[in-house]
Amino acid sequence: MFWRLDEARFRRTWDSGEGSYLVGGRWSSRGVRAVYAALDPATCILEMAVHKTFAALDVVPHVLTSARIVEVSRARVVHAADMPNPNWLRPGAISAGQQAFGDELLKAHAFVLIPSVVSSHSWVVVFEPGVAEGLYGSITQERFALDTRLHPLVRAGG
Repeated sequence: MFWRLDEARFRRTWDSGEGSYLVGGRWSSRGVRAVYAALDPATCILEMAVHKTFAALDVVPHVLTSARIVEVSRARVVHAADMPNPNWLRPGAISAGQQAFGDELLKAHAFVLIPSVVSSHSWVVVFEPGVAEGLYGSITQERFALDTRLHPLVRAGG
């Protein structure tokens, strides 16, 4: 099972890879359609919050999508020790080498599981929709609601 969080207006195109195609991502170059998800919903939420902030998740409608990998034998697990550069798993600038490494993995495997940079004991799932077509299913979507304690009211003077 993997999870993804998107703005509600993108609910139908959650698996298009359009965002990474336009700007690239940690594990994909611009021009590569990569879909980023997580193996659990909490990591999925943290991954989105680090890019958008909890404030955005609180006030912009989002949808939480889950899907099941049908053909798990087509998934490649990449451990930290498999990384040519251990700094790729630390927050910071993304390198061209890192994106090229991800691009090659996405060409060779339907799903790539990589440790999360946001939560090092959690896992992200990355896939290219064309390569993984038909290899995931049981898709469900639900309206996402952020716990309001993650975007608290700040009172003046305290």
